[in-house]
Amino acid sequence: MSFKTWTLVATCLGSGIVFLDSTVVTVAMPRIGHDLPATLFGVLEGQSYVYTGYLLALSALLILAGALSDHYGRRRVFTIGVAAFGLTSVLCGLAPTMEWLVAFRLLQGAAGAILVPGSLAILTATFRGEEQGRAFGIWASASAVTTLLGPPLGGLLVDTVSWRAAFLINVPFVIVTLWATRGYVRESRDETSSAHFDWLGAALVALGVGGLSFGAIYGQQREWRDPEAFVALAVGALATVAFPFVMARRRHPLVPLGLFGSRNFAVTNLATLLIYGALYVFSYFLALFQQGTLGYTATAAGLAGVPITVVLVAISPRMGALAARYGARIFMTAGPALMALGTLLVARVPASSGPWGLRLDDPGTFVPSAGYLVDFMPGLIAFAVGLGIMVAPLTTALMTSVPKRSAGVGSAVNNAISRIGPQLAGALIFVVITAAFYASLAQRVPGLDVSDPAVRQRVTPLNAPKLDAPGAARLYVTEDVLRAAREASTEAFRSAMLACFALLAAGAAVSWVGIRDADVRAGAE
Repeated sequence: MSFKTWTLVATCLGSGIVFLDSTVVTVAMPRIGHDLPATLFGVLEGQSYVYTGYLLALSALLILAGALSDHYGRRRVFTIGVAAFGLTSVLCGLAPTMEWLVAFRLLQGAAGAILVPGSLAILTATFRGEEQGRAFGIWASASAVTTLLGPPLGGLLVDTVSWRAAFLINVPFVIVTLWATRGYVRESRDETSSAHFDWLGAALVALGVGGLSFGAIYGQQREWRDPEAFVALAVGALATVAFPFVMARRRHPLVPLGLFGSRNFAVTNLATLLIYGALYVFSYFLALFQQGTLGYTATAAGLAGVPITVVLVAISPRMGALAARYGARIFMTAGPALMALGTLLVARVPASSGPWGLRLDDPGTFVPSAGYLVDFMPGLIAFAVGLGIMVAPLTTALMTSVPKRSAGVGSAVNNAISRIGPQLAGALIFVVITAAFYASLAQRVPGLDVSDPAVRQRVTPLNAPKLDAPGAARLYVTEDVLRAAREASTEAFRSAMLACFALLAAGAAVSWVGIRDADVRAGAE
């Protein structure tokens, strides 16, 4: 194989393991909580930090990592990131306590932040024209597929080997990536960069992105009852507002503000904020609704997403080349529009739906029905086709809108936005559907005090009410409450899907109005 093929293999594997580890650990949480002792914090809190710590470090350091890649050499920084990710994966797999696992996950997220923008910057420096668009399409497809494969792969490893295997599985991929990078990837960097790196800008952007991400995640986890979430959001917002003013005064800024002078760069990032916010809300609340309300097992919910994976693999690689030839505008408009249609189809799923041709008639009683094939499949297929049409052209539009010397920081900005947007959108929509859920529940069960903490502990949105509560708390969970909670959860899920529809429709409109195809085609040359 040519050096270009091995470069594509290295970048897809390097970024793929980062996306894989963002989801593979989710199904391992119960076993981790059971096996690892925790002394500094409780088991549930520790499990949360294992997941969110990785995402926080990854999000907060993306822009810094992209700038370092442009400044010191993309191949060099990428190699360091791959080696660090492999080492931290081994440390996570061997962690003796929950506290050590949380610490190692933070380091793993920091290493992962190097790989995502670095991989796109390497592809930008290596490929040209339609070949570049095709490479972006394959990269985008590989990233999406590894993200979607995380839960089923994690479940298989946890059930057949150990939760530790969910981390150690990275090692062979790291070895292949290091070999391909050292042997075939060519070095590139921003030849115009100054010898002085903007560490002040790096600290400010890490504070802004990290504060917004932590505030959104922590606030949602604590149901916005702790002031720490609002403090973090305020700090993140202040740092974000201050960032462009500081950059304007820096002689050698971390992020050149001239990047946002490119119309396609600004529009693509706005579309990313809207579309990826909807993508996160769709996938998160869909899995929660299927398992918590409709009775799907974790395995069944994971398999329910297989159509999306299959369609992405079939469609996405070709879309990048087509965007390089014809422009990204039509694809970035039609894709989100089809995704929006998919959310409307999924929003119509009734509370009586059940998995695999079964319908939940009464609590605990299943009767034959069309189930998944009729209720979910049409919407998931439409959503998957739209996602496959959109994801590679968006990457093409982004990477052709920035100078090649700034490819690392340009892709890092977009990746940071693709993580902040989902977290903020998810947190906001969670607040809305929680309020809607309890309002609906109060109407359906007039005698139930939904403001009672005991009720809220046992009956939560999109989750099956808990029947194992001791003492008086169990009195709240009657057959009427079970039925009403299922109906209220279905209404809450429908509200979440309508919010997704609005975000996707806005993303399609922004792309149609804002993207200039001539700039995409010129940038691909």
